Amino acid sequence: MFEIDASGLYYRDLNRLIREAVAKGEKEIRVMGVNGQYYIGDGLKGNSRIVIEGIPGNDMAAFMDGPTLLIKDNAQDNIANTMNSGKIIIEGNAGDVLGYGMRGGKLHVRGNVGYRVGIHMKGNKKQTPVIIVGGTAGDFFGEYMAGGILMLLGLNRKDGEPIVGDYLGTGMHGGTIFIRGDVEKKYCGAEVGILDPDDEDMAVINEYLGDFCRDLKLDLGEVMKKRFKKLLPVSLRPYGNLYAY
Repeated sequence: MFEIDASGLYYRDLNRLIREAVAKGEKEIRVMGVNGQYYIGDGLKGNSRIVIEGIPGNDMAAFMDGPTLLIKDNAQDNIANTMNSGKIIIEGNAGDVLGYGMRGGKLHVRGNVGYRVGIHMKGNKKQTPVIIVGGTAGDFFGEYMAGGILMLLGLNRKDGEPIVGDYLGTGMHGGTIFIRGDVEKKYCGAEVGILDPDDEDMAVINEYLGDFCRDLKLDLGEVMKKRFKKLLPVSLRPYGNLYAY
């Protein structure tokens, strides 16, 4: 495994070393001593696996297209901005605005996340971006979502702790949100419908959750013991009446 010591490194110098290692064909890279450096993994292509020890800074994996990042701790904001493909595995918690405009790939977070996760997520016939959060989420989860899959599990919640904040799916006009447990309509945007998953939905949940549980060493059977709710947009143009033509 190729190793990089990030202790005290300026973020530009660290990212240059990572890009050089990937360009040389290194497939297993370990980055130690990370302490808030920005832009790790941005624009990287290929199939390298990069293990990050420490807490990376904002805008990690923006526009990334292929590699796998494993973060052994917490992570900050704006992760996977417009990410095209690859995988990010975060063993701790993560911040706000994860997966903004995400086009493809997977983001797996073991712990809790902040606000506006999955905002403007996209998708097409060839790619389905997927974000799975093991813990809880803040307000505006799935805001303006246009495609892909968001999944929120609420594992290890305290008694009375909500799984998600207000304005769930506000402006949503595509994609699917799966919530493990019950969802109250009062927390959702007006354009969101709440359904029970059918057999096809459950097969999708099993497939993506199986991958999540393997990555984070969780018991899929235990996670699946609790029922899910499926959230879909009821309008493709939720705010069309606000605009003049």
